[in-house]
Amino acid sequence: MSTKQTLNRAKGPKNITTNELLGLEAKYCSWGDTVHYVRTPNIFKSAEGCYLYDQEGVEFLDLQMWYSAANFGYRNRRLNTALKKQIDTLPQLACQYLHEEKIRLAAKLSQRVERTFEEKGRVHFNVGGSSALEDSLKLVRNTSGRSLAFAFMGGYHGRTLAASAITSSFRYRERFGHFGERAMFIPYPYCFRCPYEKKRDFCDFYCLKQFERLFETEYHSVVNKKTNKCEFAAFYVEPVQGTGGYIVPPQEYFAGLKEVLDRYGILLVDDEIQMGFFRTGKFFCLEHFNVTPDIIVFGKALTNGLNPISGVWAKEKFISPEVFPPGSTHSTFSANPLGTACGLEVMKLIEESDFAVSVPKKGQYFISRLKQLQKKYPQIGDVDGLGLALRIEMCQKDGYTPNRELTDAIVEIGLSGKLKAGGRRRGLILDVGGYYKNVFTLAPSFYITEKEIDLGVELFEEALSKALKK
Repeated sequence: MSTKQTLNRAKGPKNITTNELLGLEAKYCSWGDTVHYVRTPNIFKSAEGCYLYDQEGVEFLDLQMWYSAANFGYRNRRLNTALKKQIDTLPQLACQYLHEEKIRLAAKLSQRVERTFEEKGRVHFNVGGSSALEDSLKLVRNTSGRSLAFAFMGGYHGRTLAASAITSSFRYRERFGHFGERAMFIPYPYCFRCPYEKKRDFCDFYCLKQFERLFETEYHSVVNKKTNKCEFAAFYVEPVQGTGGYIVPPQEYFAGLKEVLDRYGILLVDDEIQMGFFRTGKFFCLEHFNVTPDIIVFGKALTNGLNPISGVWAKEKFISPEVFPPGSTHSTFSANPLGTACGLEVMKLIEESDFAVSVPKKGQYFISRLKQLQKKYPQIGDVDGLGLALRIEMCQKDGYTPNRELTDAIVEIGLSGKLKAGGRRRGLILDVGGYYKNVFTLAPSFYITEKEIDLGVELFEEALSKALKK
């Protein structure tokens, strides 16, 4: 069939095949996103609960849920209803005007932070996570008069120009250069692969002490010892690393880090874009570690992915109208009515649910099943998690040497939709992260059942077994 005939068919709803769609995509879609990380992209037609369905109706169990954006399941009836109601009431409104949902959502978020961290503050909305991250950089620079920041090795904060400057992967900057100061990247407490080759039981937080040593002398290019002033304005952290491989730090680490930061007037900026809204069993992940942030960046699951809304919360002294006046930052679609209506309904849903109990319980069950699998397969080097943010680190037979090839093979097998369970053909959606791209980062729906967890483990084992045979 000619391209013209395929295009004509693409205009209407009739029976265009998967191969025809892939042909159009190959010719007309940019490949600059992440779709072509896999050899043959999938085309999905519908979704519900924990599942995606392709053009042929094959059911794929999704254990990643859109990078933790769809925490509350696909086609959540309650959230969809809120969106539809808003479409029929106030679907659009320029952001220089106010509407009820924006005000109430900002109030709920601010009140939640105040109850948790005992700090008064305000919320500023934007659209995507990277955009909110950029707004936080403006707040930091406006407050401190400084532009340098610390961030973690393995950290991911987005791919806009400024966000990529504090994201540790050079490949995000390689072809585009620098349009802002690059962060100083500090080793994250990655105990399974300690960058200092220490063992957690005996290290006495060696990594934290190495960070503190930067402030011992001016020749580390961090602090003026005569004035005790630091050149760095903030430290950007993911309490549990996301793209870095869902790494969970030791419980006491962030408290020790915060002591150093406070000593030198360095702000703690908490990136909760992927881990916020109960992914780890707490409203904000940083709550697990008993420290108070100065600024919080959030997004993704606030609207369950239905309409993008992101934002920043900051302490009152950093974001009051006196220091951050009208026009300090702007986005055409920030605080749009559809997004804020979804966000408000998500907040109500959270208030009426018991995710603080159910998410850790399900996470513990999932880890117990994965630990059983680990005993059978030495290639599973590490299994860990917090709440329903879980990691499976794939290795060679020694249980330690990274095995990216095996990891990629398992992903491809899952996406092929040719696994079998319960007497029918199925697929499995997995996402890969980690320093060596050998870690499965699992972020299942909060409503996943134990039966579906068992199904996920069964499908994963089948994919692993097939990959090993290859």
